[in-house]
Amino acid sequence: MKLILTHEVDGLGAPGDIVEVKDGYGRNFLIPRGFAIRWTRGGERQIDSIKQARSARAVADLGKAQEIKAKLEGSEVQVPVRAGEGGRLFGAVTVSDIASAINSAAGGSSDVVDKRRIMVGNPIKSLGSHVVTVKVHDELEATVNLNVVPA
Repeated sequence: MKLILTHEVDGLGAPGDIVEVKDGYGRNFLIPRGFAIRWTRGGERQIDSIKQARSARAVADLGKAQEIKAKLEGSEVQVPVRAGEGGRLFGAVTVSDIASAINSAAGGSSDVVDKRRIMVGNPIKSLGSHVVTVKVHDELEATVNLNVVPA
C-alpha cells in the first residue's frame, strides 16, 4: 500500500514522505490515527503543503536551535500534576503537559517546543525528578530535567 505521511512516524519517515507499507499496517494503524493518507495523483499536490507546514514548525536556523537547547538544558522545568498520597499520580504525565510546562518556563511563548518532538522513555507515573529528550532540530537533541510536583 502506498501512503503519504502527514506526521512523523519513527522508523518510517517524516511528513510529506511517500512510503510503501503492508496493507494491514496502513489500513488499521496509520490511516485511522491520521498519520498518513492514501497516495493518489491528486494527493501528491498535498505533499507541498505538508512540507511547507513542517518547515514552518521546525526551527530553521541551527544557531537558534543551539540557543534553545542551552536554555532548555540550563533550567529545571516544574510540571504540576494531580497526585494522591504516597506520590502516585492519577494517570501519567502526558507529552502535552510536558510541552506546555516547557513552553511556559521558556518565557510564555507557545511555539518553543512542539509536543511531537518530545520523547519520553517510560511513562512518568510518579512525583520527583525525571529526564526527557526534546528534538530541537533534525540534528540536535536537548535533555530536559523535569520536576513533577503535586498541583
